[in-house]
Order: sequence, then structure tokens, then C-alpha cells
Amino acid sequence: MTKIVIGSFFRLIRYKNLLMLALLQLVLRYGFLKLQNIPLALSDFNYVLLILAMILIAAAGYVINDIFDQDTDIINKPKFAIVGHSISESQAYNIYAFLNISGVVIGFYLSNVIEKPSFASIFIVIAATLYVYASGLKRSVLVGNILVAILTAFSVVIIGVFDLMPIINADNQATQAVYFKLLLDYAFFAFIINLMREIVKDLQDIYGDDAVGMRTLPIAFGIEKTKIIVGVLSILFTLTISCYVYAFYFTNALYFAVFYIFLTVLSPLILFSIRIFEAKTTKDFKFLSKLLKIIMCFGIFSALVVTLNILYNAKG
Repeated sequence: MTKIVIGSFFRLIRYKNLLMLALLQLVLRYGFLKLQNIPLALSDFNYVLLILAMILIAAAGYVINDIFDQDTDIINKPKFAIVGHSISESQAYNIYAFLNISGVVIGFYLSNVIEKPSFASIFIVIAATLYVYASGLKRSVLVGNILVAILTAFSVVIIGVFDLMPIINADNQATQAVYFKLLLDYAFFAFIINLMREIVKDLQDIYGDDAVGMRTLPIAFGIEKTKIIVGVLSILFTLTISCYVYAFYFTNALYFAVFYIFLTVLSPLILFSIRIFEAKTTKDFKFLSKLLKIIMCFGIFSALVVTLNILYNAKG
């Protein structure tokens, strides 16, 4: 029985997603910023705490989402419903409170470490936003999708907020601004990928969402029109990335990075752009959702590949 509860807990907090979040934040710090020989505000220990704070609050977001999604989960994924089955609603609320409080307390500590106590409000706002999303905003057309995408992108931006901003001065302002801008580029990538993924997940869950009165994009505009919207967005995004890669990587002879991005980001995006128009079943949309998650992961890892390519060229 204990094993069942432990297994249910890890599924409840989406441990695979949390591990990916932690891995991506580690890559951006140690595979990108650390290799640039620039000053960083957080020690290694405190950076791990930053990751932990984000993981705890994100986990709390998954828990509260499942609490409010009990009716739709029974329809969309009856075999995988957790709250109200292997974990009671009251237990889920206790887990939610513990995760949120722990994440906010760590955030408060880190904000004081960098002598920016007001930054603690960031963690409170994220936690509150995830609650508002789960309790009502997710039922609104596109609003919930955009909100989740923004929060995902902010998991990249917060690295710059806590590791770059606190030590900006007149001497290093220009340099720090360059790296902060690069983090914003990756945040934009994360935003678009997750916006598309949230809409695809709505396509996947349309029947359960409709049954409980939700107002998602596929319900409001229909499956075919929503597929066109996502398809056009993915094509435009693929073209945007292609131009970005040519302007910043190809013209600077970063050919390893160009090959990597073409193989792991652009090619899968092209595949996605084709398959989204052909998708019809829940299985099809589930595949596309997983494909976007993989693209997201490889896209963030490009920060390490680009950095190594620059170092390789410098030695040559």
C-alpha cells in the first residue's frame, strides 16, 4: 500500500517534468553561463536551492491542477486519475500547501542572500498564478494556455534575475546585458513551444473538457480550425528559428551548432508542422505533445552546444 501511495505521489507531481526542468536549469547555468567567465551572484549551493524552489512550486501547481481536474480526469484518463483515488483530496491539499510553503520559504531565503528581499514576491506571485490558473483561468479560451507558457518561459528568465541582475554594475553592465538577452531568447523559445503544446493538450482532452463545461480553444473554434492555428504558428516559428540560426550561428561559423539545431529542433518542428494537419485521434495529439516536449529539451541543450562550438573555434 505504501509503494502505491509513493508511486501515486510521484505521478501526481509529474516527477519526469520536474526532472527535466531541473536538468534544463542546470544546463543553462553550468553549460552556458558558467563557461562564459562572467561573475554570477549565486553560489553553487544557492543555485541548487533556486532550482529546488522552482521545482517545489511547479510540483504544487501540478497538484492543485489535479485537484480541480478530478471530473475531467475521470473522462480523459480514468486509469491515471490520482486525486480522489489513490490519494484523497484532503491529502492532496496538504501536499499542495507543503510544497508551496517550502518553495516560497526557500525563495525568501535566496532573495535575502542576494540582498534583494523584494524578489521573494516573485515566488509568491508564481504560486498564486498557478492556483488562479487551475481554479478558473484554464477554462478560458487561450488565456490559460498563454499563462502556462509564460510561467514556463519565466523558469529561464529567473536564472538571469537571480544570477545576473544582482551583480550588475557600471563596469559589467554591457556584458551582463548580452547574456541576459540570450536567456530571453531561450525564454521566448520555451514560451512558443509550450504555448503550442498546451493547445495540443487541449485538442487531446477536448471531449473531457467539453463534458465539464470548459471553454478551451478547440471547443470554441473546433478541432480543424485549432489545428490550422497551431500549424501556422509552428511554420512561422520554424522560419523564425531558421533565420535566427543563420544570422547568429551560421554567419559566425558555428557549424556544429547549426547541424545540432537542424537535427534536433528544426527537423522535428517540420515533422510537427506536417503531422498536426493530419492528426485526428487522441493518440495522434498525444504523440505531438511528447514531440514538442522533446524539442523543448533539445532546444535548451543547444546553449551548451553553441558554447562548446565557440570554445572549439577559439582553440582552432
